Amino acid sequence: MKVLLIEDTVTSATVVCQLLDKMGLEWVHARDGCAGIEAFKKVRPDLVLLDVIMPGIDGFEAARRIRQLEKDGEWTPIIFLSAKTGDDDLERGIAVGGDDYLAKPVSPAVLKAKICAMQRIAQMRCSLLVLTRKLDDANRELTRLSSVDGLTGVANRRAFDATLLREWRRAARARSPISLLVIDVDCFKQFNDAYGHQVGDECLKAVARAMEGATRRPADFVARYGGEEFVVVLPDTAEDGARIVAESMREAVESLAITHRFSSAARVVTVSVGAATVQADRGDEGGFGRLLKSADESLYEAKRTGRNRVAVARTAVEANP
Repeated sequence: MKVLLIEDTVTSATVVCQLLDKMGLEWVHARDGCAGIEAFKKVRPDLVLLDVIMPGIDGFEAARRIRQLEKDGEWTPIIFLSAKTGDDDLERGIAVGGDDYLAKPVSPAVLKAKICAMQRIAQMRCSLLVLTRKLDDANRELTRLSSVDGLTGVANRRAFDATLLREWRRAARARSPISLLVIDVDCFKQFNDAYGHQVGDECLKAVARAMEGATRRPADFVARYGGEEFVVVLPDTAEDGARIVAESMREAVESLAITHRFSSAARVVTVSVGAATVQADRGDEGGFGRLLKSADESLYEAKRTGRNRVAVARTAVEANP
């Protein structure tokens, strides 16, 4: 434990420093309030022993300034040492940030007991801070896991619902276009039946990685919608841009060249993509539902016309029909 002693009286300082030496504590001595504040900045002690009556700024003001120097979450115990023992003095000392108040001449036994008590409090507080940080980390990880699909590692349905609503509202405020892709792995049931579910899981992982790799901007959002179906939110993206991204994803999956001898679309794993775009409008909270419906209808069009292709809604979805 590192102790900062701010004391102008040589005799009192000598007695306290000798006690700190006997306790095996490291200490720094400052002879007035201003010097003590500068020493606090440099040393960042674990405990401050502070005289009240000193030249320049008194101990009360020094304590107040020390508290202002502490960052969020920091706490340094402050014990006042003073010949001023009135109730008003004690009350003021606690008010400016002190934690205890000892009357001079200070009893070595009492001071030692107070320092030991502050050590225990500081240690318990440190343990509590460590536990709090661990809990915060755990909560962040739980939040992350609750938004991630456990198999593919991309976002899950829950995260997609929240993201689509958020991006819709942002697009509505900016009156900008927003596009949505709905993607289905072609003939995936036949793939699972032929090669087994474990191979099917690896296939879905590879498809998810390929689609994430085909996104063009950090804001583009890929999620697993369920089963072999994926969705992609493309903020601030018009119809032409959505078509380009959709085609890039289709090509990326086909380029994986995962053998699928039982597909009616190709001899490798492929995807069908449905795309839709809307010019978002303020006050139309249900518009993103029509966007999803339109993209889903486009997906079925892509599947109906042969699979392994992109189908785009013929006209942009109207925000307020």
